[in-house]
Amino acid sequence: MTDETMAGAARSERGLALAMIAARTAAEHKGRDIVVLDMRRNTSLFDFFVIATGSSRRQLHAISDEIERALAIELKDKKIGIEGYDESRWIVLDYGDVVIHVFDEDTRKFYGLENLWADAEPVDVGGVVA
Repeated sequence: MTDETMAGAARSERGLALAMIAARTAAEHKGRDIVVLDMRRNTSLFDFFVIATGSSRRQLHAISDEIERALAIELKDKKIGIEGYDESRWIVLDYGDVVIHVFDEDTRKFYGLENLWADAEPVDVGGVVA
């Protein structure tokens, strides 16, 4: 195995760990319909999507804030960027290889990311999401 292949595998493992922590944290803060999509075969821009739904502006903020806190504590990771926090209908947390989407219900239905990326492979989150 080349150094480049080993680095890519380690990056993917870390990305999956980050995605699963984000999914678990969203569930712990009453996020609904939590999905993790493996995007590695679909795009070279990122490895995983995490998608969750919240029921109010306050809940979307709590979910995104707690995901940020959990990733900082557990993986010493910091987000690259955040979009939509003020509007609070669709908050996007960018962690480079992992992009986390926290939606209100109507906005999630409208954009339908799961349909847009229907050929992405879902990751089993049963071990982290009740």
